Amino acid sequence: MGLCFGIKDAIQLTEEIARNEPVTIFGPLAHNASIQNRLVEKGVQFADKHQDARTETLIVTAHGTSDRMRREMREAGFQVQDATCPLVHFAHRSLMELVKEGYYPVIIGKADHIEVRGLTGDLDTYTIVLNHGDIKKIPNVKRIGIMSQTTQPMDRVQSLVEKIKLRFPQAEIRFTDTVCHPTKQRQKAAIDLGQESDVVIVIGGKTSNNTRQLSDTVSRFCERVHQIENVADLCESWFQSDDNVGITAGTSTPDEVIQPVIQQLNAWNSSWSPILSEANSKVFVE
Repeated sequence: MGLCFGIKDAIQLTEEIARNEPVTIFGPLAHNASIQNRLVEKGVQFADKHQDARTETLIVTAHGTSDRMRREMREAGFQVQDATCPLVHFAHRSLMELVKEGYYPVIIGKADHIEVRGLTGDLDTYTIVLNHGDIKKIPNVKRIGIMSQTTQPMDRVQSLVEKIKLRFPQAEIRFTDTVCHPTKQRQKAAIDLGQESDVVIVIGGKTSNNTRQLSDTVSRFCERVHQIENVADLCESWFQSDDNVGITAGTSTPDEVIQPVIQQLNAWNSSWSPILSEANSKVFVE
């Protein structure tokens, strides 16, 4: 649990550059307020549009961006530093390989997500699919190439791929799995956690896609699921004296946010009924 390696590397690169020169991050580095606040305290600036940047150096976030955008930023005179996660780079390469081989590109993901905007930024035609209803937007073509935003739940991706195959039985369809391994691990752990727990706390930013997906996954197996940003969002009334309490966190949630939550739960745990056994008061941490 805690930050995935892609976010950790992006933070490290940003902090190293910020020690020597003013720097602006192009878009959110991670969907987590504590990380952004920490970087702001170190003088890092943020801009949703590169035209709004007031520093010579721009950092592309772990979510990546299109080659077109990189060229545009360089042509505008910016020094561009790339903190794109290697697994997002793999998704970009996989998408372009599908296009070069003549497949019509279909991206499974959220159209307004920064990663998806980066993936589609070098394409002239494409379809973004997030649910079964979106499949009707795909044109009737001979070859369809499918890949996914890296933080989509694998069961959703597999379901959509099968539905697309059924919708276009005469088409040649190629699917490239680009869901990142940390996301797969956490989704699997979330299923186990939901099955073992009476109540689950999911820690992560409100705008974090992978945190939201974790909450959705856990909710399929546990009725009492609460998504929080930090320890201040916890409510003791959520818990009963005989609960098994599970904790999980999104890939953009740092340890300094997770640990206070665990400490607070353990503090409340020790004040509960003395008849509570060690077995049924444990906190599962995935």
